[in-house]
Amino acid sequence: MENDKLTSGELQSYENEEIAVERTLRPQYLNQYIGQDKIKEQLDIFIKAAKMREESLDHVLLFGPPGLGKTTMAFVIANELGVNIKQTSGPAIEKAGDLVAILNELEAGDVLFIDEIHRLPMSVEEVLYSAMEDFYIDIMIGGADASRSVHLELPPFTLIGATTRAGMLSNPLRARFGINAHMAYYDLEDLTEIVTRTADIFETAITGDGAHEIARRSRGTPRIANRLFKRVRDFAQIKGTGIVNDDMTNQALTMLDVDGSGLDYIDQKIIKTMIEMYNGGPVGLGTLAVNISEERETLEDMYEPYLIQSGFLIRTRQGRRVTPKGYEHFGYVYTGEGK
Repeated sequence: MENDKLTSGELQSYENEEIAVERTLRPQYLNQYIGQDKIKEQLDIFIKAAKMREESLDHVLLFGPPGLGKTTMAFVIANELGVNIKQTSGPAIEKAGDLVAILNELEAGDVLFIDEIHRLPMSVEEVLYSAMEDFYIDIMIGGADASRSVHLELPPFTLIGATTRAGMLSNPLRARFGINAHMAYYDLEDLTEIVTRTADIFETAITGDGAHEIARRSRGTPRIANRLFKRVRDFAQIKGTGIVNDDMTNQALTMLDVDGSGLDYIDQKIIKTMIEMYNGGPVGLGTLAVNISEERETLEDMYEPYLIQSGFLIRTRQGRRVTPKGYEHFGYVYTGEGK
């Protein structure tokens, strides 16, 4: 019997191929970007106007829950402008000198993309104000006894900031973004199209019902849709004929603890814990995080927005509360508001 294990070289080749395919999942231009139609329409106008005037695009703030395509949109904007893009993140810029080094590499019209921009240190943010508004920075160099201010002119550039927590941005920073784009959850039709496109890129046969079912359980999020598709594809390849259909999707997602509304194990644990331990709420987010052994920020950024938008939770001054829909979904009898 032949050895079916991959050699290290074959495994590396396979991983490289997967990474290459992953990159092709991202659209390159606005006409390839599925969903977020209102934002695309606005950006198309702003980008064309900036190019006609031969100016840099005004600074753009992209905000919304994780997985909705903020990073992809930043690269699409750069491609539409026909300029280079420099990518970094808030936590990676620890001091003003880090920001200066990045800004110094930009050419006229380039895009600087800062993910998690709400996590910029205040000392860095203050340097960014003049860079965004007047395209210059003043920095102090030298030691304490021989320090001096240096004025550095910058080429016109476009800052694109992305955040899942727009409320944490300071008012001065938020005010310097001329274009604000709220990335909303995707509707079922757009997600189904995304899943179908992903299947085509991965050269996987998929039925309309299969794509629809994956989309229906994807929490309105393309990143989750693509992740679930790949897991269903694996299941169909091993347990079926390789075709992703409605039956294979149901079996695979049931195995992954993703229910008919797209709620995964953590979502289910949140609702059940609130009902069984706190009579449905109100419950403080910190208390809930301790009870289910998750980080508070993870609950607030990744789970709570969808649960609220889908009607399973409401947020009150006293804390989070499970709705009648949440009770019904998990087979509990709703007894009124929690005590």
